[in-house]
Amino acid sequence: MSRLTILLFIIAALSQSFKIQAQERQFSIIPQPQQLEPQHGAFSFRKTTTIRLDNSNGELRALGELLAQGLYERTGIRPRIISGGGGNNTITLRLAQDTLGDEGYRLKVDKGGIMAQAAKANGLFYAIQTIYQLMPTGNPVAKVSIPAVDIVDKPRFGWRGLMLDVGRYFYSVDYIKKYIDYLAMHKMNVFHWHLVEDHGWRIEIKKYPRLTDVSAWRPSTNFQRGPYITHNPHGGFYTHDDIREVVAYAQSKYVTVVPEIELPGHVLSALVAYPELSCTGGPFAIPEQWAIQQDIYCAGKEGVFTFLEGVLSEVVELFPSEIIHIGGDEAPKDRWKACPHCQKRIKDEGLKDEHELQSYFITRIEKFLNSKGKRIIGWDEILEGGLAPNAAVMSWRGIKGGIEAARMHHPVVMSPTTHMYLDYFQGEPYHEPNAIGGHLPLRKVYSFEPIPEELVGRERDFILGVQGNVWCEYIHSPDKADYMTYPRGAAVAEIGWSSPENKNWEDFIRRMETQYVRYERAGINYAKSAYQVYFEVEDNVAGNTSKVMLKTDSYQPEIRYTMDGSEPSSGSPRYNGPFEVPEHTTVRAATFKEGQRVSPVSIYSIAHF
Repeated sequence: MSRLTILLFIIAALSQSFKIQAQERQFSIIPQPQQLEPQHGAFSFRKTTTIRLDNSNGELRALGELLAQGLYERTGIRPRIISGGGGNNTITLRLAQDTLGDEGYRLKVDKGGIMAQAAKANGLFYAIQTIYQLMPTGNPVAKVSIPAVDIVDKPRFGWRGLMLDVGRYFYSVDYIKKYIDYLAMHKMNVFHWHLVEDHGWRIEIKKYPRLTDVSAWRPSTNFQRGPYITHNPHGGFYTHDDIREVVAYAQSKYVTVVPEIELPGHVLSALVAYPELSCTGGPFAIPEQWAIQQDIYCAGKEGVFTFLEGVLSEVVELFPSEIIHIGGDEAPKDRWKACPHCQKRIKDEGLKDEHELQSYFITRIEKFLNSKGKRIIGWDEILEGGLAPNAAVMSWRGIKGGIEAARMHHPVVMSPTTHMYLDYFQGEPYHEPNAIGGHLPLRKVYSFEPIPEELVGRERDFILGVQGNVWCEYIHSPDKADYMTYPRGAAVAEIGWSSPENKNWEDFIRRMETQYVRYERAGINYAKSAYQVYFEVEDNVAGNTSKVMLKTDSYQPEIRYTMDGSEPSSGSPRYNGPFEVPEHTTVRAATFKEGQRVSPVSIYSIAHF
């Protein structure tokens, strides 16, 4: 082979490589697929485009209708659904045996058509979400093309969830449906519905009507940190029909609704209505400020278990989920220590202390739910005193509880405060709306690895997945719930779906630029905190200077800064790399897009002592 031939071969290879890299930059799929191979060409949607499927399969037909509506919203074209046949410009939805599991799918796009194939309808639903993400963003237009591509995809974990706390603030059924929509567009599959709290009981229990007549309402509340109370009453609850509606809607989006019925703590709302279930007998009032309450269910009274079995019997009928969340967290033992009924129970059952009494309590509830064909999951405090035989653990106080449970071969969902508590500030607190505390920027969420390196061999298989939690002490409106959830929820989704080797922070934030446009189109009030500028400073005390680096959690940001006391503008110096700053200098910086400032101004004062 001549040198010229070799040179031409190298040039051709490099050209192809550059073309593929350019094509890859077109794709903004979240979460990142397992395998994505760009191809040449594109598929164009036309008025003659059809959706082909097995019309005798009701689930396939529903997916076809879903896709037709989604394409109409994005293109103004509603494809006709046909059964069988062939032809060009066709989107085929096909069920076939595969090795990608219940949620995996194969998607092939070329000039002639789109083929989506999966073993189960779940996988086809996720293929449809990918089709949407292959489409250009913006207003519906009649002429839309998507790039040719071959995708083979499946999730890393089976539990990919978000929790919404409606115990503190009640959210309408309409918003709950939207929240489920947002999960589904990110290929998440678990909606953890926190229905019971000290501050409000949100689920109708027909056997115990005072739980909604009394326990679902409070006379006032505090909207911000500190002792500030508004005198606006707050409350609400979901009827059985509401819950059936939500569950059916979630099923249509391949989302499992996991209800949480807190016990033995976080239940003061129930004790207000039924004080005989407590150790002291009350009276009680629903608290108006956020704090852990000392009064919990009495573990020594048989009436408590009769009550809970009545409650859970109705819950079981309403929720098809195999798993019921029973809470188990933050249950102070002070009342149990002073309660003759609880102390008698400890003695009669041969228990060591109040921690083992909680284990007795949880195990008894588990046995009842097991008899109904259900399993329990609880926060990691259920490990204390001994873990119930068949329980799963949601590890929130770091990952230690998850490691302990996995080593015991119990299923685990990782949800630590360090990375998964979406009620924490996501930008600098002075730039952000009120939050409970903590600092959890997008980059930190994305950095989480759910399988701890301490686990080895089969222990690793017990990590079911990952979940982000939206606790709502200071989240009192749908807009703010959106703000706190996204874009961090997208990072949770990619952690749960994508393989570690497919995760890449720079590529993630590149793809998020397109995702933000999708959020705007969907009406999601996402946070723009990722555009906030943060400072990394290295002091050189001897030289009385500091090296300043300006960073954001956004892709290739246009950062403008000043050092003369003025506010940054589109005409201010653009940040191109680290720069030296003399002492007693204040740097102001902000991110811009198309000449408009998109972040608040961040300020850092350089001083040496």
